[in-house]
Formats: sequence, structure tokens, C-alpha cells
Amino acid sequence: MTEDSLPASHPSVATTTTGMTQITGGNTVTSSSSPSSIEFYFQIAVLMIGVVGTAANAFVLYALVVSKQHKKHVLIIHQNALDLFTSFFMIVTYTTRLCNVQLTGSVGYWLCAMMLSDCFSWWGTNASAINLASITVERYLKVVHPVWSRKKLHNWMMYLAMVTAWITSFIANIAVVFPTSSVIAGVCYAYVIWKNKTARMFYIIWNFVSFYLIILVIFVFCYWRIIVVIRRQARVMASHAANESSAAQNQYNQIQSNVIKTMIIVSTFFAISMLPAYIHVMIQILTPYPIPHDVVYYASVLLAYSYMSINPFIYATNLDPVRQVLLRLNPCKKTSEQAAGNVA
Repeated sequence: MTEDSLPASHPSVATTTTGMTQITGGNTVTSSSSPSSIEFYFQIAVLMIGVVGTAANAFVLYALVVSKQHKKHVLIIHQNALDLFTSFFMIVTYTTRLCNVQLTGSVGYWLCAMMLSDCFSWWGTNASAINLASITVERYLKVVHPVWSRKKLHNWMMYLAMVTAWITSFIANIAVVFPTSSVIAGVCYAYVIWKNKTARMFYIIWNFVSFYLIILVIFVFCYWRIIVVIRRQARVMASHAANESSAAQNQYNQIQSNVIKTMIIVSTFFAISMLPAYIHVMIQILTPYPIPHDVVYYASVLLAYSYMSINPFIYATNLDPVRQVLLRLNPCKKTSEQAAGNVA
């Protein structure tokens, strides 16, 4: 096995080092006993993204439960829980990397496969993509086929979709990382030890198609149809005289529109943030020559990681129940209200 035969096979680069060697999506770069400065700052940046994402997702998850949205939007709650799971393991993974633990024996192998490989973070990321598709299909059925959804769309289908997201992502990440990872001379090679190039290329293409391309097609088709139906309904409502029943219907439609708007923004950001990392991996497997890590590579991976920490801010600014709960938690707002009350 030569160095050039160790290409990274995962969008996260699953090339983990203990400070000696760094596998970079198609090549191996030997470095000094400590990580390069750009790699060190990259790890610090990802750790900070994980901290912000964990805190923000925890607050939004709390707000969703307090506002009782967990009873109305089960899949959205699950989406936030997946983002929290991913952000937390970003902290665990990159804290472990920064500790520069020496990898020896079976403990070193398990540490490489389970922690340094970033497999838990990408388990949550891929499950998040599947769950986003499930939310999109659910919104599509409720808006475009409301009668059918009221009769046929049951809660057990939502829970089945949630379980499917976890299991499918588990197989794609956790089950794959063990046979494709190894510790050689104290260096963790994760997702890179494949029996042949065909199997590696099949996995990369399958991963891209399953967790990005198909998801993107679902987004485009479903939200395009949803927007068409919503505009048609708005024209119909505008043509009727305003009365109490139509006002109630307008309020319901506004709530639904806010939810759909929020999920369109989340889905769009997913498509934008994940694309550069997938493009980088595809370039790596298509080029015959090794491409070293550079600023573009690190920027693409950081953009992919930032997806988990940006999502809660999207929920907080677009979902009224979440925003109201979070505003009540603001100590500055409470102080100003108390001061106004004392003056009165």
C-alpha cells in the first residue's frame, strides 16, 4: 500500500492525523510533529462552530418544546435534535484531535474509527439531510394533497421516517468506517482503506447521489409545487370578501406559510453549504494527481460544518412561537420590562 493509494473517501475528509501525516482527499502529506498552522486554526474553528451550534440548537429545541410545537411539527423537532447531536459530536471529535492523543493498539484503532474519523458528526449530518427530505415531502402532501394527507398521513409514518433517517445514515457512516479505517505508525487513516478503487468510487458516488443529489431534487420539486399552490390559494382568498371565517383561514395559512418559508431557507442553505465539500471530493477521485489541502478546501469543509450552527438562528428568526419563547429568556428584556413597570 503506497501513500498515493490512500485517498480520502468522505466529504468530511476523514483524514485524521496525530500530528505526523495528513491524508488529503487523494494524497498523503507528511508534516512535522505538530499540525500545520492552517490545520490547527481549522480545528479550532470547527470546535467553535460546534460550541455555538450546540448552545443555539439546545435553546431552540427548548423553545420548540415550551411553545408546544413538538406536537404540531414532529419532524422539525427531530431536525433540531439531529443538529444538536451533530454539533455536540463536533465538539467531542475536534477536542480529541486537538489533544493529539497517541494511537496504539486496539484502543488507538477504536479511537481512530469512532472519534477521529468524524463519523458521528457525519452520521448526524446525513440523517439531517434525510429528515429534511421527509419534512419537505410532509409539507408537500399537506399543501398540495390536503384531503389525502388528512386521511392517509398518520403519526406512525413520521416516526418511521425518523427511524429510517438514523438507520440509513448509520449504515452509510458507522458501518463503513470500521472496515475502511486503520492506524498505521500511529496515524489514523479513516474511510480510506478500501479493497479496490471501484468500491471506493462506488461509495463516494452513492454517498453524493443519496445524501445530496436526490435530496436536492426533492427540495426543488416539492417546494416548487408548494409555492404554486400557495399562490393559487392566495388569489382565491383575495377574491372573496373578508369575513370572520376567511380571517381565521388567513391566519392558518400565514402560520403554514411561515413554516414553509423557514424550511425553504433551511433547505436552500443545506444545498449551498454542502455542495463545495462534495465537489472537492468528486474532483479528488477524478484527478489522476494528488491535490494538497489548501484554503479553498478548508473553507468548503467549514461551510459544510457551519450548516448545523446556522439552522437554529433561522428557526429563531422565522418561527413566531420559537422567537417569542427566546425573547422571554432574554434577561435584558426582562429588566427593561420591570423598569417600565416600576415607573408606571
